[in-house]
Amino acid sequence: MKIIAIGRNYAEHAKELNNPVPGVPVIFMKPETALLKDNKPFYHPEFSEDIHHEIEIVIKISKEGKHISEEFAQNYFEEIGLGVDFTARDIQSKHKEKGLPWELAKAFDGSAPISSFVPKTQFADLKNISFRLDVNGETRQQGNTSFMLFSFEYIIAFVSKYITLKKGDLIYTGTPQGVGKVNIGDRLEGYLENQKMLDFVVR
Repeated sequence: MKIIAIGRNYAEHAKELNNPVPGVPVIFMKPETALLKDNKPFYHPEFSEDIHHEIEIVIKISKEGKHISEEFAQNYFEEIGLGVDFTARDIQSKHKEKGLPWELAKAFDGSAPISSFVPKTQFADLKNISFRLDVNGETRQQGNTSFMLFSFEYIIAFVSKYITLKKGDLIYTGTPQGVGKVNIGDRLEGYLENQKMLDFVVR
């Protein structure tokens, strides 16, 4: 199982970090050890003083495929969940300045909290799904898949040109604007439409 993540898939998020809006998906990966399941606490790492939350819709690949056409990409996932792409922004900024990879900022242990999954058939329109993140009861991020630069299907087709997708692989599909720092003691709650999917604390 692998975790593939899409960066800068919402234009306003790219702009808030002064990044260019991409013409093709920005891809990075996290190891399986980044997963944080069952709403277990996130332990703030000592190596960063600026861990940011990034709420994202996650799709779970349901069968193996490569060189998948966008037309048939919908057949390669059946379930949708919610995840957080924790990012050590201070480390990422230093690496970006030097043109270095992002892994130390993105792939550390526990950096990918993940919810349970629900059938995609639960949603009338995959291109109009609302989601949000509340921190200590205050909404910090709100997104809707209608604002994605690259759809679920486009992402699957694009990634599969380079990397074979296998059953169980997870794709974090990008975060909307409103990312920000988390602190020890914070409570994070993630909602997919009006269904609470995530509820955990930072320790």
